[in-house]
Amino acid sequence: MQMSEAYQLILKPALTEKSTSEQERLNVYRFHVAGGANRIEIAQAVEKLFDVKVERVNTMVRPGKMRRRGAAYYQSPATKIALVKLQEGDKIDLL
Repeated sequence: MQMSEAYQLILKPALTEKSTSEQERLNVYRFHVAGGANRIEIAQAVEKLFDVKVERVNTMVRPGKMRRRGAAYYQSPATKIALVKLQEGDKIDLL
């Protein structure tokens, strides 16, 4: 996997209170990923970008919300989020 491909798969880290708590307690990191990415590609991309060993990857698709602008309704796009558990002793410094 090329470095540019890894950057296209891993869009950005999800930095929330819940994700920060998971990082500290469970060594699990959340990333927004491309919609067509599978678990194997996500694991390879994280290992290449951050030089760590991935233990497992769970994914979830968060559906878009209904939004309103004036009288018109539309649905925001769905996002895919990957929960990446690292092997014991590995850390990623996101801040």
